[in-house]
Amino acid sequence: MKINADKIIRLLGCSILLIFSYWLLIPTGSNSLTGSNAILNTSDGAVHIPSSGEILEEGYEMYDSIDENSGYKYKLVKPAVYTGEKEKACFVTLARNSDLYGLLKAIQSVEDRFNKKFQYDWVFLNDEEFNDEFKRLTSALISGETKYGLVPKEHWSYPDFIDLDKAAASRKKLGDDGILYGYSEPYRFMCRYESGLFFKHPLMDEYDWYWRVEPDVEFFCDVDFDVFKFMRDNNKKYAFTVSIFEYIGTIPTLWNTTMEFFNEHPEYLHPNNMMDFVSDDDGFSYNLCHYWSNFEIASLDFYRSEAYTKYFEYLDQSGGFFYERWGDAPVHSIAVSLLMDRSEIHHFDQIAYYHPPFYSCSVDDETRIKNKCSCDPANDFTWQGYSCTGRYYKINNLEKPDGWFESVSYTHLTLPTKA
Repeated sequence: MKINADKIIRLLGCSILLIFSYWLLIPTGSNSLTGSNAILNTSDGAVHIPSSGEILEEGYEMYDSIDENSGYKYKLVKPAVYTGEKEKACFVTLARNSDLYGLLKAIQSVEDRFNKKFQYDWVFLNDEEFNDEFKRLTSALISGETKYGLVPKEHWSYPDFIDLDKAAASRKKLGDDGILYGYSEPYRFMCRYESGLFFKHPLMDEYDWYWRVEPDVEFFCDVDFDVFKFMRDNNKKYAFTVSIFEYIGTIPTLWNTTMEFFNEHPEYLHPNNMMDFVSDDDGFSYNLCHYWSNFEIASLDFYRSEAYTKYFEYLDQSGGFFYERWGDAPVHSIAVSLLMDRSEIHHFDQIAYYHPPFYSCSVDDETRIKNKCSCDPANDFTWQGYSCTGRYYKINNLEKPDGWFESVSYTHLTLPTKA
């Protein structure tokens, strides 16, 4: 057999190049993020080169392991995980089995941007039993423990004091008038449940804080701090990203009912309340501003308090959840604004968020760059004319982010009264 010297030389050269390339990919020294060695990730084959001086925040650490696959060794570096003391907190989602795939997208967004670092639990609630597919696919994405609860029948039905004929007539009228979800019976059960009952589920008993997440939402910025710890350390009890005006046709008597409650129980009105967020005339009328409750981070102790319990029970007895179409967002917002100290309410500008059709995306370039945001500030709703967040900043003498004024555009915004 004739030996081709040139071919042998070429083969040897390729072999040496492969060995040298492989040697470069194997990190040496410390397993921390402070090194500058290339790391080959087995999950996607991507090479990560930690930047010079890259240091984990206090309470985080890296885990590593060595895998062997077909004779090749790889270094697998898992995401930084927070190892400090966590709060008694969870995510909460009220959903149905049919919401699964819209919810998976939302879960992945939360995990990628926040929870893979902190691994908080997730509580799912449903008025029907969750099926195996829902449990299997959601638990596969979530870094914390997943819990699945059935809403008690008495919490998802009519209270015995409701006139069913009157409720049916109301649904027909509101539906005929074009009010969003005007005909819907389940929507009213949902609003009542989210307003004053979800935190009574036994699965919620061990928690002090919750972060509400709904299907089809997205988060666009890294959240590298523990939001629950932030809330506790800064004496905050309620946080929002989006605020907006409510549809007047859904809540015609909510404010009057609220004022009747406080006339009977003036002791519950906080002396440093934020009445000026929800009323322009010192409580005579409701200006329709509310925090969009599809995102909220809040203290469960607040909802369990005597003041909120009494307020919800008063609203419930009035029948407005069924004779009208009261939403949990204005109910929560009015309660938060009147029962809390105004300093306990917080706006998270750095948590970029989307729930159709509105975006929250900081208009401050430094905030977006620091938090690796992928949203377009041109879509931000925060400073638009139909948002109430500008009012929140004004009445609390808060500094608005750089660029807020340039982002304002009123031309395409109208005040809707119907769906």
